[in-house]
Amino acid sequence: MKKIVILDFGSQYTQVIARRIRECRVYSEILPHTTRASSLKQPDVKGIVLSGGPASVYTTKAPHPDPAIFGLELPVLGICYGMQLMAHHLGGRVAPGGKREYGHGVLHRTPGCPLFSGLPRMLKVWNSHGDKLTRFPKGFRSVARTENSEHAAIEHQQKKMYGLQFHPEVHHTPRGQEILENFIHRICGCDQSWTTRSFIDLACDDIRRRVGNEKVILGLSGGVDSSVAAALLHRAIGHQLTCVFVDNGLLRKNEPDGVRKLFGRHFNIHLKCVNATNDFLRALRGVSDPEKKRKIIGRQFIHVFERATGQLEGNYRFLAQGTLYPDVIESVSIGNNPAALIKSHHNVGGLPKRMKFKLVEPLRHLFKDEVRKVGQQLGLPREVVWRQPFPGPGLAVRCLGPISAEKLRILRDADWVVLDEMKRTGWYYKVWQSFAILLPVRSVGVMGDERTYDFTAAVRVVESQDAMTADWVRLPENVLARISSRIINEVKGVNRVVYDITSKPPGTIEWE
Repeated sequence: MKKIVILDFGSQYTQVIARRIRECRVYSEILPHTTRASSLKQPDVKGIVLSGGPASVYTTKAPHPDPAIFGLELPVLGICYGMQLMAHHLGGRVAPGGKREYGHGVLHRTPGCPLFSGLPRMLKVWNSHGDKLTRFPKGFRSVARTENSEHAAIEHQQKKMYGLQFHPEVHHTPRGQEILENFIHRICGCDQSWTTRSFIDLACDDIRRRVGNEKVILGLSGGVDSSVAAALLHRAIGHQLTCVFVDNGLLRKNEPDGVRKLFGRHFNIHLKCVNATNDFLRALRGVSDPEKKRKIIGRQFIHVFERATGQLEGNYRFLAQGTLYPDVIESVSIGNNPAALIKSHHNVGGLPKRMKFKLVEPLRHLFKDEVRKVGQQLGLPREVVWRQPFPGPGLAVRCLGPISAEKLRILRDADWVVLDEMKRTGWYYKVWQSFAILLPVRSVGVMGDERTYDFTAAVRVVESQDAMTADWVRLPENVLARISSRIINEVKGVNRVVYDITSKPPGTIEWE
């Protein structure tokens, strides 16, 4: 399959570039900036994008690519820092700008550049740079300018090398997607072959080739990622797959029954359900610190999962996970780039070494929106495919302070009211997340003629594109009033409801 490779130099927009390319129905892959040119000399690689980054090309610690990539005879598109790198390596000059350009700008282009084919002479663009190109390399020409950059876009048509000082991948550049389409389709010659159906066919073939006649086990949580992974694996290998569902007592209301019904009965997948509620609550007794909660839950899950797999008949050599592409990217160092924010993700780095499984990660090349499309194609119901994110530690990080069965019961009932009202009013599928939090705060109330001294429930509803940033949702007053009224009247143990109006940043979406 034809693909575009993106070399990452630490830009906050690198994943956005990859997603925009895939929206053109072309497969994109993010690689470290240290990738050797020799590894890119493959028939399926049709073009290279050099991402932006926070460094300056002329500083001693600036990240640089293998210079040989410019001799591969592949189309190259440099974006912001990527353009400056290309110019720097090919004989141009980059220097600090007299004025920095951040935010909206107007691009004035000259005719004849295929990168701007079909676009007007003036374009609104988004800038984010302090350096600028003061001399372009031999063989290049300037094809656009902005107020503070004489060479805001450059090209070498013969070598199919192009540079943009602005960011076409962000929404703030309204016609940016068309610029990327021109590079991908017109210049690189990629067709629109990256589709949901083509991915499913390729993934099933790959799973069958990798697994053969061996058995595969999958830890099924009921969330979007593991559910889609289960449906995809089942289509590929049928009854060679067994799913293990662990009820840790930290799940939402009716969730265990929903998982059993959907996968055990509807999809007829081999499903082993383990009720480990007592094990988890015992391990969490008296623990308030959120990080300790997460670690305890992770360790306990491994113990329960290992015990459950040991009880299965037959030899299971493969462990399947619902790892997504952002998880892979964030869990792999991109060389010596000091701007990179690297984290260890539970799907990619959390397995104990003693677990002697070979990994199968059928979704590791997909972004979340692509996973949802695959789930729809595989026949998963809407409430699963478009389910809102739910934290791995479950209600443990929404029940602030020490956890008990009674507090979880209160939280579970309050959360169910929030979701029920969001779905009933049509708001559930319009927002990123909506849920309840149980606060370790009691207050005096009056119900009927009696004094109460019960817990406070907080309601959190946010809108977001990728959870990196989020804003609280301005729900209609009647919806908020209905949620509050129902929680007070239907959930025993709560006598006060508050609404969280904190954005991210400075707050986080989850409270713990």
